[in-house]
This record gives sequence, structure tokens and C-alpha cells, in this order.
Amino acid sequence: MKKAVIALAAATALAAGAAQAFADPVKVGMITTLSGGGASLGIDVRDGFELALKQSGRDDIELIIEDDARKPDLAVQLSDKLIQSDKVDVMTGIIWSNLAMAVIPGAVAQDKIYLSPNAGPSALAGAGCNENYFNVAWQNDNLHEAMGAHASSAGYEKAFILAPNYPAGQDALTGFKRFFKGEIANELYTKLGQTDYAAEIAEIRASGADSVFFFLPGGMGIAFMKQYAGAGVDVPLLGPAFSFDQAILQAVGDAALGVKNTSQWSKDLDNETNKAFVESFQAEYDRLPSLYASQGFDTANLLISAMDAASISDKDAFRAALKAANFKSTRGDFKFGPNNHPIQDIYVREVIKEGDVFTNKLVGVALEDHADAYAADCKM
Repeated sequence: MKKAVIALAAATALAAGAAQAFADPVKVGMITTLSGGGASLGIDVRDGFELALKQSGRDDIELIIEDDARKPDLAVQLSDKLIQSDKVDVMTGIIWSNLAMAVIPGAVAQDKIYLSPNAGPSALAGAGCNENYFNVAWQNDNLHEAMGAHASSAGYEKAFILAPNYPAGQDALTGFKRFFKGEIANELYTKLGQTDYAAEIAEIRASGADSVFFFLPGGMGIAFMKQYAGAGVDVPLLGPAFSFDQAILQAVGDAALGVKNTSQWSKDLDNETNKAFVESFQAEYDRLPSLYASQGFDTANLLISAMDAASISDKDAFRAALKAANFKSTRGDFKFGPNNHPIQDIYVREVIKEGDVFTNKLVGVALEDHADAYAADCKM
């Protein structure tokens, strides 16, 4: 398999090298979270993106990386620097939706291309869509919609739901409720960055719910899962992949085993691009990739595919090349909807243990060829 990975990288590099003669260099500004709470998400996006660049063999992409430390004001300052001083052509990297809302509208208004490898707030998918904004991950509601559908098909009738009080958390609970056919026992918004969930767990215990849906990415999810297991509550947990990514699973351990979660990607998706990506990521970074790493990898390869087809100096042609999404995705088939957000399958995964490593395996499909609920409001 390692030979196949090397051969794939070499072939990609040769193809890219042939195309470089016809393309202008592109300067990319990446603002992502590399320190503080949630840093593992940004690190994975960065590493996946850089791996794709390395495998491409290109020398006409300059990547400038900045750490937003999950602070909106800092993200805005960094965006101004990248646009005004560094003169970047393309921006990417933001993890958190509140930072995305602070940065992206201003960036695209200045005619910069923005490729989102993660955050997908509803405000940018509907009436606030823009021809310069492409989301390569999902619209925020999508994975939660899929879990709402799965919870109903699994027979759950009364769900307790909770998420942090910021745009992605609000989209999460909206998405779950859109597809869940049962009763909502209680709906709670927690503080972004919260680490003590004793009060929320007490409410869950008293609620009479037959399931708990939670969206708590990064350190929030680790804290909640550990406290939930320690409290001995026997109400089944459900969530999106963000609550069960590789970093969270290793920190939580056995308490996560058997929990179902929804994702547009999994390390065991059966396509050659994904198999090569998983093996090469492990070889490069000595850890399993997360969905965030796969999204960073796909984002870089989307950019490369557009550079192979058009010059960044011809914005209309470059946007058309991005829209065509002529690249091999770790997800298999990839296409954009009319609002530049993916239309894609969303899967159900189960937390398992492989040797000493906690990870996920595919167990089914929750939604096929799923588009977001806001595309009709986009007037591009």
C-alpha cells in the first residue's frame, strides 16, 4: 500500500508540474486555531492542507499561516494583514463559526476567494451567500440533520439536546430538530468553552429523555463525556462527528465505545483517494487523521484543481473552476450545490477500539446526496 501512496503522490506531482506553466502563482492566507481551546481542530486542518500541497509537488503556492487563538478580534486583525499587507489571493482555515462571521463577509467583499475547510454558518449559505465563498466541508446544520434522521429511524422518541451558544451551536440544534420526529425533552445552550457540565447532566438525569444529542467540539466534548460517564447516567448519547473526533476519543477512552455519530467522512470510506490519504497522513504525522484533516486535504486539492484549469487573475474563470470541483475527494464523489456548499452523503459511524486506538467505523448511511436547507435563499 505504501508503494501505491508514493506512486499516487508522484503521479499527482507530475500532472501538477505540467499544469504549472499555465497558471499564475497563488498566495494563500490561512487563519486557523493553533493554540488555546480547540487547537487540535486547526492543527488537523493545517496538516491536511499542507500534506496535499506536499503531495502535489507544486512550487507556485505560497501559504501564510496565522493563529487566531479562537479570538474573533484577532482573526479580523489577521485578515486585514493578509489582505492589505500580504496581498493574498485566497483565504482559508477558520474553524469556528463566530470567527467565520467576523472575517468572511469582509474578505469576500474585497474580492478575495474564501475556501472554508470547516465552519459553515447558515447566514453564509442562504441570503448571505457570495460567489467568492466556497464551503468544502458542509453547511453547519448537515451532520446534525443526519443525526436527527438517524435518531428517529433508531426509534428514539424523546431527546435532550444541548450545544454551545454560538452560530454553529444554534445551527446544530436547528438541524437536529429539522429531521427528528420525536419530542424534545429540553433544549440547552451552554457557554462556548465551558468545561463544567454538572448542572446540565443533572437536568438530563431528571428529564425523562430516552436519548441525548450533544454538539460539543474540542475540549468541551472531552469534559462533557468524562463527566457524563463519571455520573453514571444511562441515557444513550448521540452526536455529530465533531463530538467524537480522533482527539476527543483518545482523551475520553472507553466511555465513548459504541456511541453513534454522523459524518460526511470516515477513515474507512472505501475509495482509493481516501485509503491513500489515511496511510500517507499517518506516515507523515504519526497519528490517524480526523474529519478536520480530511477537510483540509480536500480544500487544498480543490484549490489545486482550479489552478490547473484557470489563472487566479481571471476571477470568473477561477470561480468556475472551483465550482466544477474537478478533484479526487477523500469522500469519493464531490459536488457543489447552487450556493457553493457540498451536496453529499452523510454516514452513521460507531466508536470502536482498534488495538490501543479509539476510532470510528462506518455502520450505515443517514442521508444520501444531502443538500442544505438554505440554498433556495441564495440568489447568486
